[in-house]
Amino acid sequence: MRDRTSFIRSDLAHLEAYTSHSGGESPAIVDRLDTNESPLDLPADIKSKLAWIYQQEIEANRYPDGSHTELKNVIAEYSTESAGLADGLTGNCISVGNGSDELIRSILIATCLGGEGSILVATPTFSMYGILAKTLGIPVVTVSRNETDFALDLTAAQQAIEQTENPPIRVVFMVHPNSPTGNNLIEKELDWLRSLPDNVLVVIDEAYFEFSQTSVIGELAQRQNWVVLRTFSKAFRLAAHRVGYAIANPELIQVLEKVRLPYNLPSFSQIAAKLVLQQRQLLLPLVQEIIEERKRVYSALQKNSHIQVWRSDANFVYLRLKNISDDSQDEILAQIAASLKTEGTLIRHTGGGIRISIGTPEENNRTLERLEKRISLTTIDN
Repeated sequence: MRDRTSFIRSDLAHLEAYTSHSGGESPAIVDRLDTNESPLDLPADIKSKLAWIYQQEIEANRYPDGSHTELKNVIAEYSTESAGLADGLTGNCISVGNGSDELIRSILIATCLGGEGSILVATPTFSMYGILAKTLGIPVVTVSRNETDFALDLTAAQQAIEQTENPPIRVVFMVHPNSPTGNNLIEKELDWLRSLPDNVLVVIDEAYFEFSQTSVIGELAQRQNWVVLRTFSKAFRLAAHRVGYAIANPELIQVLEKVRLPYNLPSFSQIAAKLVLQQRQLLLPLVQEIIEERKRVYSALQKNSHIQVWRSDANFVYLRLKNISDDSQDEILAQIAASLKTEGTLIRHTGGGIRISIGTPEENNRTLERLEKRISLTTIDN
């Protein structure tokens, strides 16, 4: 039979499309604890305000503000405040994307496309860095993390930077705190990132900043080859609106603006992001409630002798099973995740372990009960 897709790049045959949860196979899904979203929707009065703005101010027949000027200024104000900076950031230090994914893709296009570079990641970590790079034909160099605390293997990372094979590493991606493991960058890792040459771009993804309250934004003025990524999808409850942003020196931001798509962020998403920042004193107190729930879930998991769970600075916890060989760990964890799904709980099997987003107390209680039961059955069976 004639190949009807012979015009497609041959390397794409080896890639799989990213699939998110749908819950469609299991209509009884109640607890969606697999994507690190906020467990609570926006308050009704904020949603009502958004609906009013859409009706009264947004012209559906007009393109959105392609410059994002107002939104960038509000983000710059919030970023300055949250970092406690004496000298304020300005809008020209901000680039806005349709989720952080678009910004990651823009970074890859601006640095590595056309065989000019490869990227470095430390696994386990956020999968989209590697996925997006591969869709663009960009090589991905991976180094491991310490299995005890998931600290970066700095010796291997430095050797990767120094390798002379083409293409050279042009971008290093680090999550702070890391997903799925929840650990912040430690000082020796930050020192290594500070030591990298100017021709290597350092991307520090602070998607969970509001939970960790740890940021490197204060260093950006001295680090011209650093960029920080953040999102409205977690603490600000706007996952449905897909708003991410990058913070860096104006020259680097100008480059990202060159390669992003025009009109990339719908008017409604821009309005939503501006409004939640204006209402942050109302929304952000929930972060502390999630942190308290995270501590409670962590403590409960610690009491199970079959579970190894790691301390987290994000809105999730990460666990593996004790006394299970590496060969069978993934298979057993996949079975556990599938079993919980049939009961109505979605958790994420990733990176050789299970990541559980922190939900409401009720969601967390059901998940802990179901997980405890399933792990007990698993250890009996094995």
